[in-house]
Amino acid sequence: MNRLDQKVYLKLISVPKGRVTTYGELAKAVGLKNGQRVIGQIMNRNPFPVVIPCHRVVKSDGKMGGFFYGENVKKKMLSNEGVKIQNGKILDWEKTIFRF
Repeated sequence: MNRLDQKVYLKLISVPKGRVTTYGELAKAVGLKNGQRVIGQIMNRNPFPVVIPCHRVVKSDGKMGGFFYGENVKKKMLSNEGVKIQNGKILDWEKTIFRF
């Protein structure tokens, strides 16, 4: 695991249960300008996808985005944490989004 991955995962761990952040917010939080795609690649490499909560990273339009175990598992994990989702989109966006 490289230093950037570690930095991103450590920042991601601070996103509490019941909240989500975006690829862009996470990129900004670690100093990557326009680094959303890099964040997506880092999420894809996550060696511990439940411990390091990459399921809490969503698209900036409120859509869930991808997940190693599939979108249905991501939806179930987020729902179990109290995140409301309808038609693949996060509801109560302003209450649910976590900004660093």
